[in-house]
Amino acid sequence: MSKTPNAKHKQDPTNRRDILDVAIIGAGISGINTAYRIQTELPDVNYAIFEARDTIGGTWDFFKYPGLRSDSDLFTFGFSWRPWTKNNPIADAGSILEYLRAATTVKGIDNHIQFNTRIQKANWLVKSHLWELTATTNNGVEHKSFARFLVLGTGYYDYEQALPVIIPGLDSFEGQTVHPQYWPTDLDYTDKRVVCIGSGATAITLIPVLAQKAASVTMLQRSPSYIVSISNSSKVSSLKQYLPERLAYILNRLYFLTFPILFYYFCRLFPTLSKNAIRKAATKQLPEGYPVDPNFTPRYNPFDQRVCFAPDGDFYDAVRRGAKIVTGTIKQVVSDGILLDDGSKLYADIIITATGLKMLWGGKISITVDGNPYRIGDKLAWHSAMLQDLPNAMVVTGYVMASWTLGADATAFLLCRLLRGMRRHGLSTIIPRVPTDGSVKACPLIPLSSTYVLAAAADSLPKSGNKGPWKRRFNYFTDTLKFKYGDVTEDLETYQEDLPVTGLKF
Repeated sequence: MSKTPNAKHKQDPTNRRDILDVAIIGAGISGINTAYRIQTELPDVNYAIFEARDTIGGTWDFFKYPGLRSDSDLFTFGFSWRPWTKNNPIADAGSILEYLRAATTVKGIDNHIQFNTRIQKANWLVKSHLWELTATTNNGVEHKSFARFLVLGTGYYDYEQALPVIIPGLDSFEGQTVHPQYWPTDLDYTDKRVVCIGSGATAITLIPVLAQKAASVTMLQRSPSYIVSISNSSKVSSLKQYLPERLAYILNRLYFLTFPILFYYFCRLFPTLSKNAIRKAATKQLPEGYPVDPNFTPRYNPFDQRVCFAPDGDFYDAVRRGAKIVTGTIKQVVSDGILLDDGSKLYADIIITATGLKMLWGGKISITVDGNPYRIGDKLAWHSAMLQDLPNAMVVTGYVMASWTLGADATAFLLCRLLRGMRRHGLSTIIPRVPTDGSVKACPLIPLSSTYVLAAAADSLPKSGNKGPWKRRFNYFTDTLKFKYGDVTEDLETYQEDLPVTGLKF
């Protein structure tokens, strides 16, 4: 994609020799995978990864709470180009970090990462057809970089702020209050009475680990979640002694690519049947006579909110060993515990507020076009990747009902297809535009009713549309085929310098 600079004024950034073809923000799973696809499919493209922290891994290095693990299988959550060869589909954070570091080093991606470099501003220069990136290092030094294409691989969590939740009287608690996002590494909960507020994936992960050492563990929930036990060993992996390792991996990956989709469709097509099946399975794993209602009976259908998974049924095992589930509403936190609306009291030495993480698209980067503010939350997402009216930029998004990495990989395939098309036709700029006839209606990008999703949708989350390339992505197989071989120019304006070009095929 490199160009020979024109003879322009020396201050024109297009004269610079250090212009990047692609700037990737974030060295987590999204950024690493994008880098691999670029250097493999477009080896002469000049790219760099800007990482605000001093190491790779994103979420898997940032969060420190005990039991942190993937909630998707590593055969699909891992990279297709770096097979996950262990037998356990669900892995802990340490194993995932080790895997990511090995993948990054072996493929030479680490040589392209600029650590301790936080991108504060990204301004599209219309006349120069470049992104001007303003960064600060951890010692406060500011510098600028320029790139022809911008990729935001920043994930979807706000590292600086958790989801704001008001818990009456929490300040009056004389014990220790902990949010999983800011877990103290020296927290000792041995022989302590622990109350964990929340019933989402974080709480479901914490309870089995806390129950191993705490005097008592209580999960206090306003409403329950669906919790499905899954085996954390792959039957296909046992065939490795009979099959080549690569073939065993392919079979594993195919299984985990298809089963979650089938399970999702089953739950959506037959909500009552699936609800009863999940409830029946839960009843079998609970102590005899345990109150399934209301503790394990959500008021919504499966996948209206995310379904939680318990590897080898560890959550139910913790309940059988004495962990308590209480469904109720907090009236007031007092000095030694929590009072509920029904008059009961939960005594606690430690309160864990697993009340949700704050979603954030774009990593708090100030995005502007020629200095004019651009609000992601006001726009629609084109193929769940590029953003309406934003030139030469892509946000890496994953799937909600499948592994995040699958969606990130589909995004990377689309990126490479667009970059090749731009080179072939000598394009400087591509911009997704929503048709002006009003035929595209805005829809939620993430079709879940969870509190953290609804909060993000009202602020930083882009929207999807009801038709064409504005519809949200859903299926890895069809999306990948589309992005590799289908038409990817619908509702996409293309320019050679300042001249619009129509009728192009990528």
